[in-house]
Amino acid sequence: MSNQLNIQLFLDQLSESISLNLFLKASLGNYHGNEKELKNIYVRRVKIKRVDVLSFNYRYKTRDIFKNLSIPEGSDLIGNLISNDFRICTLFTTEKEVIIEHGKKGAISLRERQNISNVKPNLAHDREKKRIIGPEGKTYLQDLKITDQEGNVFKNSQDKYKQINQYIEILSSLIKEISNAGIRNVVDMGSGKGYLTFALYDYLHNVLNLSVNMVGVEFREDLVQLCNGIAEKASFNQLRFEQGSIDSYSSDSIDLLIALHACDTATDDAIYKGIKAKAELIVVAPCCHKQIRREMEKGKAKNSVSFLTKYGIFLERQAEMITDGIRALVLEYFGYKTKVFEFISDVHTPKNVLVVGIKGSVDNNKKTEILAQIEATKDYFGISYHHLEKLLKEEI
Repeated sequence: MSNQLNIQLFLDQLSESISLNLFLKASLGNYHGNEKELKNIYVRRVKIKRVDVLSFNYRYKTRDIFKNLSIPEGSDLIGNLISNDFRICTLFTTEKEVIIEHGKKGAISLRERQNISNVKPNLAHDREKKRIIGPEGKTYLQDLKITDQEGNVFKNSQDKYKQINQYIEILSSLIKEISNAGIRNVVDMGSGKGYLTFALYDYLHNVLNLSVNMVGVEFREDLVQLCNGIAEKASFNQLRFEQGSIDSYSSDSIDLLIALHACDTATDDAIYKGIKAKAELIVVAPCCHKQIRREMEKGKAKNSVSFLTKYGIFLERQAEMITDGIRALVLEYFGYKTKVFEFISDVHTPKNVLVVGIKGSVDNNKKTEILAQIEATKDYFGISYHHLEKLLKEEI
């Protein structure tokens, strides 16, 4: 048989094994192409967002690269690779192995060997994480329109479901840095529709087995009523939602405080409440940094970055960094170990910055140094005050 005919017969068997759900994997080796560090390519069939694709694992000497292609595109690529760059390719199915190989004199041979396998095709994506908050049996996820009654995540809720789990994953790592025994009271300020509030309660009670009282603070009365109904239906007996603003909420007993996307100085109000209550962990994701931007525009300070801040977009970004930077310094003044990091929750959500404070201690010399740093920063950028600093003026 001609080389081209053997390649086509191989591709026909590949296509048949996929259509009959017999395909396990394909392995390409003995690479003779131009990429020096490329060794092998392994191909699997996976399901991503309910669509079957062929996932190509390019195995280099020091790294792996993954590419996902539609089944027709992937099949065409395999044909091209075995025609040009790889000298051998093995197709593994549940019934047999099919090997196509280049000989020393350029002839391409095709052979088969029976290999009845008990392994069944697995379409799970290798990089798909096991979610901390599983979708099955969660009435709150059903009521929030994330899943159906069988626990299947709706297509248009996939990103929200992943976002919820990413938040919980981040919080779980932070909670490990403090004593679980110290978490008795949790407050989510600006809880909105309660996506994270319900998931965190679920995680604390049903994964960590902690008896935690939790409050969601939300200004919109309709959302408070909705969330209290969902909590009651889920038998989340230690979770309640209260109507009110962040600055009006009062509690001296907060061990874990969360405020995600509280606008402008509402984030400062939340941090202030956490500091006053001596919370073990404070986690905020700020948005809108209008107060400091207005101060910078009013102050019109001349400094080495004036060539940047004369442009609105750069001024906005600078205001964001200064606002959150001073927030971190204030937390440090009150003995918190701070972390500031960026994450992307999904392709439809912009980047978020998390400011985290973990309760610790600080000596007086360090406090003096921090105050001097805050004052120098305000002077440099023409800022008369920072809202969080103003709230805590009696303690600073």
